[in-house]
Amino acid sequence: MKRVIVCMLILAVSTLNACKESDPPLPDNVVQFESAEQGMDAATKASTIKLKLSRAVDAATPVTIQVTPTGITYGTQFSTTPATTRNTLSLTVPAGSNEASFTLTKADNLFLSGSETIDFAITSATSPVLVGTTKDLKVKFTSIVSAGTTLTLDGGTGGSSAVNSVFADLSNNSATSVRRAAWDLGFYSGTDFRVIINNTTGAAAIALAKNDLTQVTAADTVGLVLSTSNFDPAGLKLIDDVSGDITKTVIAGISVTDTDNKVFIINRGTGGSVAAKGWIKIRVLRNGTTGYTLQYAGIKETTFKTVSISKDAAYNFNYVSFDSGTVVDVEPAKTRWDIEWTGGLYKTSDGANDIPYYFSDQVYINHLGGVTAAEILTSTVSYDAYGESNIATTTFKNDKHVIGSNWRATTGTIGVKTDRFYVIKDAAGNVYKLKFISFTTQDGGERGKPKLEFKLVKQGA
Repeated sequence: MKRVIVCMLILAVSTLNACKESDPPLPDNVVQFESAEQGMDAATKASTIKLKLSRAVDAATPVTIQVTPTGITYGTQFSTTPATTRNTLSLTVPAGSNEASFTLTKADNLFLSGSETIDFAITSATSPVLVGTTKDLKVKFTSIVSAGTTLTLDGGTGGSSAVNSVFADLSNNSATSVRRAAWDLGFYSGTDFRVIINNTTGAAAIALAKNDLTQVTAADTVGLVLSTSNFDPAGLKLIDDVSGDITKTVIAGISVTDTDNKVFIINRGTGGSVAAKGWIKIRVLRNGTTGYTLQYAGIKETTFKTVSISKDAAYNFNYVSFDSGTVVDVEPAKTRWDIEWTGGLYKTSDGANDIPYYFSDQVYINHLGGVTAAEILTSTVSYDAYGESNIATTTFKNDKHVIGSNWRATTGTIGVKTDRFYVIKDAAGNVYKLKFISFTTQDGGERGKPKLEFKLVKQGA
């Protein structure tokens, strides 16, 4: 009997081993560039270039890239971070990560013809990672018109409260990440004199009857409700128009008559888990016909600091941070981005009234820069089938929230909505169709790092 039992155990173990041997192996883990071509025009100082892996690695994994410039010299006209050694760039994919990146930076005061290029080639990756098919990337020092690719937008840490806003330029296959809390005020570069507050941090502002900053004290804040997180309809009066109408900023248009420009108190916001900061008092004046003068201080301070901000027609806004007291880089030049993925204030209903509400995963179009877009339901035409002939019957809107948060669901069937996609016409007239692939664990993605695909439908004239 014992012999029979032993035989049966051996048979069972053999059967289990056979099952294990028949389990399909994991697919190859490959490393490759996000696209085969990227543009870097004269207005772009630096670009972050990413390498993506099929899945996260278990251990730190070195990757080697050959760098071959044409018409431009490493060290004097451009550099990389990390630096190269004998035209070789060495990167390491950290354990637990599925990407690595490096920064390409142009030298200051660099004048190029636009014919210059840099070829990056992945030459090796440490086993078990293999080099994928998109192993070569050509960076052109001019604008390109991409035929399309996939991009993973880097919202940074924080998941649903990701710390970054990400600006994507479809035609140039590029994306720029900026910390949401890196700025406080944006100064409009258009013909009007307007100032925006930081919607992506849930900031709020209110005007006082005073026009002298030194006469504003903590007493002016007694009983003052300056919040966008208390579900009060009145909160919509404390923020910029959520549709992005530049004529409806909470800070009134800056008057040519100095005495008309009132003091505002600003709550810098706590939206998207931004750390609370002290309230600030500000006053903005015109600086001639081409700029602004910002006066600002803490509520209890008796003196104030001054910052001069010039209009720059290449940008929608120039931005200022109260933390540094300087103009800071935020969004790219207005012709160099099409959509912004971020968190921000919008509106919802409490059943009776509209109230301000902070939404994660908002996607704004560059409506001030001439971008328009449309939402297309797959019940009318599929993403794959949408072509140039469909453009004539597509209604493009100059609405900041054409995409908004409509592209994903956070209740019910959580994940990217597969019943819709978007068509985007950039300022140059290039038309792209775009769909989201993933944004959270339920659809195979990672919260805070949405993945999207886009394809050129028609090139602009």
